[in-house]
Amino acid sequence: MREFLKIFLTSLGIVTMTVNLLAMEETHLNLLPVPSKIQITGDRYRLDADFKIAIEGKASDRLYQAATRTLRRLSGRTGLFFPQDFITANTPIEGVNLLVRVKRIGALKIYEDESYRLTITRDNLLLEAETDLGALHGFETLLQLLSADESGYYFPTVVIEDTPRFTWRGLLIDVSRHFMPVEVIKRNLDGMAAVKMNVLHWHLVDDQGFRVECRTFPKLHEQASDGFYYTQTQVREIIKYAAERGIRVIPEFDVPAHATAWCVAYPELASAPGPYKLERRWGVFDPTLNPIKGTTYEFLDKFFQEMATLFDDDYIHIGGDENNGKQWDANAEIQTFMKKNNIKDNHELQRYFNQRVLKILTKHGKKMIGWDEIFQPGLPTDIVVHCWRDRKYLENAASQGYMGILSNGYYIDLIQPAEFHYLNDPLPPESQLSPEAQQRIVGGEATSWGELVTYETIDSRIWPRTAAIAERLWSPATVRDVDDLYRRLDIISRQLEELDLTHRKNYEMMLRRLANSEDILALKNFVDIVEPVKIYQRHFQGVTYTSYSPYTRVVDAARPESMTARQLQRLVNDYLERRDSGSSRALRAALRKIASNHQELMPVIKSAPILWEIEDLSANSAALAQISLIALDYLDAKQEPPATFQPYAETLLKTAQKPAGQVELAIVKPLQKLISAATE
Repeated sequence: MREFLKIFLTSLGIVTMTVNLLAMEETHLNLLPVPSKIQITGDRYRLDADFKIAIEGKASDRLYQAATRTLRRLSGRTGLFFPQDFITANTPIEGVNLLVRVKRIGALKIYEDESYRLTITRDNLLLEAETDLGALHGFETLLQLLSADESGYYFPTVVIEDTPRFTWRGLLIDVSRHFMPVEVIKRNLDGMAAVKMNVLHWHLVDDQGFRVECRTFPKLHEQASDGFYYTQTQVREIIKYAAERGIRVIPEFDVPAHATAWCVAYPELASAPGPYKLERRWGVFDPTLNPIKGTTYEFLDKFFQEMATLFDDDYIHIGGDENNGKQWDANAEIQTFMKKNNIKDNHELQRYFNQRVLKILTKHGKKMIGWDEIFQPGLPTDIVVHCWRDRKYLENAASQGYMGILSNGYYIDLIQPAEFHYLNDPLPPESQLSPEAQQRIVGGEATSWGELVTYETIDSRIWPRTAAIAERLWSPATVRDVDDLYRRLDIISRQLEELDLTHRKNYEMMLRRLANSEDILALKNFVDIVEPVKIYQRHFQGVTYTSYSPYTRVVDAARPESMTARQLQRLVNDYLERRDSGSSRALRAALRKIASNHQELMPVIKSAPILWEIEDLSANSAALAQISLIALDYLDAKQEPPATFQPYAETLLKTAQKPAGQVELAIVKPLQKLISAATE
């Protein structure tokens, strides 16, 4: 039919209309991040079993491996039996369908060229890049372009010229609070590569554990890890795996605070007498390295010498955050040292410590990055200030000549929606920074802190919301369509599953365990409309979490963002705008499903004590849906509800807002809007 339409319109001389009609079908491409420039030419390249890839130019093993993975992923999605096995330097370029052309091998460093140009015509595909890193990003775009219709699989014909907005696009994974096996790190590296992120910030040391083998000071991993740490062989394996995907690995060794693990192994490093034991709780604790002892710096010199050899990136993250100063204040020798050296407070003392650590890192060929507490006068401008508290620290650092990256607003463990992260920009339009200072803001990082996640749940806390952050750090600042983000996010989330990420499939697995049954429909209907409480409220609702607590409850299975509640919000908005029978029927059907679910869920709750904590919240959700249906009746009839309706509804809304089991009803806000419309 499409080809007939094209021939028919062409015979009438309406060629431009033909192109436009065909292009209309491709205007909503499922690309994430959105490329810098894209031209849709309105045709299709048909994919068949003869598809071949070859590489021309100065290529690397990394590029050949990526090309082969791309072919295998295309084969997996389409079921096509491609004739090629591995793409190598010996693969002939004659007659290939996708030609990859690169000029040089890229270096894994800041400011490297990651641009690419992808041209797809009706007859062939061409991927061009300055470096192989750019070509890797081009492969991911190509995979996202794969589409299907009644005639088979195809790529829309396009010309894409793409380059990242920021050079530093990272994800922090905390493995100290809860250790994450190698396979967890690897599958998340694959997810990062799929959305063009290029820095893994590996938080290896904190109060709860020291997670890397240290041969110079073996008690660090032997006595301060509970046996859960990465051998140096595993570290090199992960660094190599990341490099093959164009991702840098930056380790973080937190000093001088968050130092319990250091002090467990070597208590002589501490600012107060030991002995110490690993923390099982979460929070900010007292143990802090002693900044006035020469032996402290001798130790760190030898330690960083070994780590500088193990980790090949230019940067090492020293942490430097959340020093409560209690041990320093209580140490008479430290106080005497401060007075003797005219150090007026702990901030200046930490600056002294940072300067000495910086000399050690510089000696071993590394540059320093640290949380924004390290930003103090006297440090060289080649350090990177990592902003987590307030973006003013980022702007202050940039205005004074320092490079900076943003994590404030990208704390994904705070359980905020993708929209919140997406609209948070390292360089917002209202920025007052000079053009020179803006250039020093080099990007940002999503942060997956490890207090409340395990290997079962970490993927669901990272994905797919981190893809929204990836787009903010890659795409032009003008790309800000939230509705289109969510449309594409759902598609990309499904595609990420082919990389063994468990953010979707572990959901129903956890629900089956909670229900102790295969029949989880009613439980899923309920958990679909709740979200974990936000901004660390889980720690302040009568439950004391530790490293060995159960992370298998409803709050752990629940998604950080309820797409069911978001859809309900759309239905409410659509109804209030249109006030017609169609929008009323759609909204009414959604409300009836919620209203009837509690009765269906009760037998499951009664048979599974782990679910008792959500019984009242389930009942509240049903009651709220019922009163919303009544509000809808009044709105449809254009009648004012009786005087008793509003106080009853307000009481019910107030009750429904209260969390239970550390989850809250995500449907309260849209239904409050509906009820308010009925009472106004």
